[in-house]
Amino acid sequence: MARMHSKGKGKSGSNKPYSEAPPDWSNTDKDEIEALIANLSGEGHSSAMIGMILRDKHGVPDVRLVTGERISQTLARLDVTQSYPEDLMSLMRRALRLIDHLSVNRKDIHNRRQLELCESKIRRLSKYYKETNQLDGDWTYKRDQLRLMVE
Repeated sequence: MARMHSKGKGKSGSNKPYSEAPPDWSNTDKDEIEALIANLSGEGHSSAMIGMILRDKHGVPDVRLVTGERISQTLARLDVTQSYPEDLMSLMRRALRLIDHLSVNRKDIHNRRQLELCESKIRRLSKYYKETNQLDGDWTYKRDQLRLMVE
C-alpha cells in the first residue's frame, strides 16, 4: 500500500506466524486475561499498551487466540469505553507535541508541515468516525481546544 504523505511505495516489516491456537507455554486462562484487561484499562492504558503488557509481563503472545476477540472488543463487551478512539487520540497527542515544539522553535518549517499533515489525518479520521457514529456529529478539530481534549 502506498504511503499517504510521501513517495514511498513499499511495506516493510515482519508478520506474526499464522496459528489457530495459543502456544503451550502461554497463559490460556480466559477469565484471568479478561480481568487483567479490565484492570489495565482502569489504570488508563490504551488497548495497544494493554496488549504489550500482557505479552511482556503475563505471557500472553496473542489475546485474540485465547479470548476469541480483540482487546478493544473485550473492552466494549465489558462496557469500558474511552471518550475518543485510540488512533484518533494518538494523532491528537502527536499534534499537541508538534504545537509545543513549534511554540519554542518558530522557524522550524519542516515540523510545521508535519503538523499540517497530522491535522489533515485527524480531520480525515474524524470524518470516518462521525459516519460510523463513534464520534458526535458536531465534533470538530480545533487547535486551540486540543489540550483540553487530550488531557
